[in-house]
Amino acid sequence: MKLVDFVCFKATINELESTERNAAINELIDSLAKAGKVKKDDIQKIARSIIRRENEASTGFGKGVAVPHVKSALVKDPVAVVGKSTVGIDFNSLDKKPVYLVILLISPESNQEKHLGAMECVFGHLQKEQFRSFLRQAKTPEAVEDLFKEADENPAL
Repeated sequence: MKLVDFVCFKATINELESTERNAAINELIDSLAKAGKVKKDDIQKIARSIIRRENEASTGFGKGVAVPHVKSALVKDPVAVVGKSTVGIDFNSLDKKPVYLVILLISPESNQEKHLGAMECVFGHLQKEQFRSFLRQAKTPEAVEDLFKEADENPAL
């Protein structure tokens, strides 16, 4: 699976307005709804599920990154959105540091393989310092998309 297969670049938020975890999650899901990837009526259901998941165990894995995610019957295919923050968001990360990059992922409840494939793809790239650095520097949704395409073609990035 490749990043471009499931990331909705049209929904990318280059500067999250929210400085609090739950608000940032809502902002990202709202952006997916505006891009037509989730129904507006489902925003709160999806947000509650992701926040419930965050309350069980933070998806802020350190290095300034969080990957809030959930499996949901409300989507048929995995969909993700990128949100960036210059001020940082407290995601109760493992390293106790703020998060500057958020990739929110919603996967179909009925397809564990698609969920695991998308998660593996996201985490594989986010483990790389160079990828995280380039992503933080990307100034537009188009620049994020170009980076993800390059990363898909060159996994060493």
